[in-house]
Amino acid sequence: MPKNESVTEATDDFSLSRVPDKARTPMWKVLMVQIGGFVCLSQFMLGAALGYGMSFRNAVLSTVLGSVILQFIAFGLGLAGQREGLPTSLLSKWSGFGTLGSAIVGATFGISLIGWFGIQNSAFAQGIITLLGGHLNFGLVATITGLLVTFAVLFGFKGLSWTTNISVPAFLIVIAIATYNMLKGHTLTALITMAAPGTGMTLSAAITMVTGNFIVGAIIMPDITRFTKHPWDVFWVSVIGTLVGELGVNVLGILMSHAVGSSAIMPIIYKLTGGFGILLVVFSSVKINDLNLYSASLDFVNFFKQVFHVNFKRSTVTIVAGCLGTFLSVIGVIDHFSGFLTVLGVVFPPVASIMFVNYWILKRHRKVLDASRAEGKLPEKAETFPIVTIVTWVIGALVGEFVTWGIQSINVLIVSAVVYWVGMKLFDNSDEKERTATMITAASQEPDAMSKKEQN
Repeated sequence: MPKNESVTEATDDFSLSRVPDKARTPMWKVLMVQIGGFVCLSQFMLGAALGYGMSFRNAVLSTVLGSVILQFIAFGLGLAGQREGLPTSLLSKWSGFGTLGSAIVGATFGISLIGWFGIQNSAFAQGIITLLGGHLNFGLVATITGLLVTFAVLFGFKGLSWTTNISVPAFLIVIAIATYNMLKGHTLTALITMAAPGTGMTLSAAITMVTGNFIVGAIIMPDITRFTKHPWDVFWVSVIGTLVGELGVNVLGILMSHAVGSSAIMPIIYKLTGGFGILLVVFSSVKINDLNLYSASLDFVNFFKQVFHVNFKRSTVTIVAGCLGTFLSVIGVIDHFSGFLTVLGVVFPPVASIMFVNYWILKRHRKVLDASRAEGKLPEKAETFPIVTIVTWVIGALVGEFVTWGIQSINVLIVSAVVYWVGMKLFDNSDEKERTATMITAASQEPDAMSKKEQN
C-alpha cells in the first residue's frame, strides 16, 4: 500500500465506506474504548445523584433496569455496525432514514456532540486552573486543552485507544484511592443499609436518568463496534463494558454519596482523595471528549456527503469541529447550550427504535446490504426520507416532551418502535416495487429467450 494511502486511511477512518477485514482490531481494544466511555466523571456524577436521593438497593435496581433496557438497543445496533462495518450515521441510511434522513441524523448528533465537547472542555480547563491556583487565563487554557484533544482524534480509532490507555487507568486509580479511604471510615454494611442522605427520588425518575445518560452512547455504538472482527466481540464489549463501566462506577458513586452525604462529585472526590484525585479526574475527562469529537466528525462527514455530495476528509472535519467546540467553550456561549442539548435529547430515542426495528425486525434493506457487503461496497441506491420515518420521529419526540407518566425514555422507545412497525406494515410498498421490478425484468428477458429457442 502506498504511504499516502496509508496515511489517508489512518485519519479518515473509513467514515464513508465499510471497514475492511484487514482494518478490524482485537476485541480488547474496542472494549477498552467502550469502558472508557463509561469510566468517566459524568457516569460517576450519575451514581452520586442516585445515591443521594435513594437507598442503595433502589439506586442499584434503577441502574440495572436502565442498563438492561438500553443494552438491548446498544447490542442490536452495535451488532448491525459490526456486521455492515458502518458507523451510525451511514448505517441509518439503510436502516429507515434514507439519504436525507441519515444526513439529518448525522447533523443532529454532530451538533449535540460538539456541544458536549465544549462543555467537557470548559470543565477540563477550569479544573486545571483551579489546581494551579486559579491564576491562569481561562481562554488560553481552554484553547490548549481543546486543540490537544482535537489532535488526538485526528488519528481516529487509534487516537481513541491512546487516550483511553492513559485516562482509564488514571480514573481507576482515583476510584481505588477513594474506595479505600471510604471504607476506612465506614463499614460496607452501614453504607448499603443507610437511608438516602438527600431528597427522595422515585424509581421512575432514576431509571429515566440512567437511560437518558446512555441513550446517545447506545445509538453511536456502531461507531466503535464496526472495528470488531466477530459478532461475539460485540456481545462482550456490550456486557463487560456495562458491568465494569456503568454498573461498577455507578455502585461506587452511590456508596461514596452515602459516605460523604453529598451529590456534588468534586467535593466527594476531594474529601476522599485530595488534590491528587482531582488532578487525575480532570485529565481523565480527555477520554470522553475525544469520543464526543470522534463521533461528531463521522456524523458531519456523512452529512456533507449526503446533502452536498462533497467528500470531506474526516481529519478535516475533525479540525473544524474541534476548533468550533473549543471556540464555544472559550467565549462562554457553551454555557447557554445546555438547554438546546436537552431538547436534542428528546429526539434521540426514536432514532434508536427506528433503526433497530428496520434492521432486525422488518429487514427492509437487508438484501441490498448483504449483496453489497459481499463485494465490500455500499448499496448504490437508497430512499430519500420515508414519510413513515418522519411521522414516527415527530410522534416519538412529542411523547418524550409532553408525556410525563411512567418512564419517559422507555415510553419514547416503545411508542416509536410500535408506530414505525405499524406504519411500515400499512404504508410501505418497497416489497411491491421490488416484485414489480422483478416482473418487468423477467418480461423484458422473455422475447430474447423465445428468439433463442426459435433459432435452435
